[in-house]
Amino acid sequence: MGLYRDWLVSEAVVAGGIGPAETGRIDRRHLADSVLFATQIIGEPGPVWDLGSGVGLPGFPLAIVLPGMEFVLVDRSGRRVDLMKRVVRILELDNCGIVRGDVSDLEPMMATVVARASLPPERLGEEVRRLLRPGGLAVAAGSWEEAPHHQGWVPIEIPRDVLDRTVWILIMRRE
Repeated sequence: MGLYRDWLVSEAVVAGGIGPAETGRIDRRHLADSVLFATQIIGEPGPVWDLGSGVGLPGFPLAIVLPGMEFVLVDRSGRRVDLMKRVVRILELDNCGIVRGDVSDLEPMMATVVARASLPPERLGEEVRRLLRPGGLAVAAGSWEEAPHHQGWVPIEIPRDVLDRTVWILIMRRE
């Protein structure tokens, strides 16, 4: 994880993928809350699709801690996709694929989906219901003030003393 962390500080910040004020919070804010997704997706079928991955959060930390699972990181920005392809080469992540595209253009029938602060919960919920196959799992996270209560999402609060702020993990299993 250290090499990815170093890359976030040295390249992702410079490229605008993470704000410069975030460099002191990479571990407790970006990496730690990305790894929280692992508690929900262990044992789920792959590949795990990371929607709106940006500079690879949560997809790359998950691929590092779960090397036996396959991940597909998706972003619509060509610049961010190029950055993520560089990370795959640097870290030699054989379990990651990178796709340039918009979430609304993806084909349905995914088994497992993750998303970290990429879309508002209500919009993400619509896309996830469309993309997931029956029995599929979606896990989303964000630092909203209160638990988002949107159709289909079950919120789990991660208290402020675990990370550097309160984070909500949202779980949806398609029937």
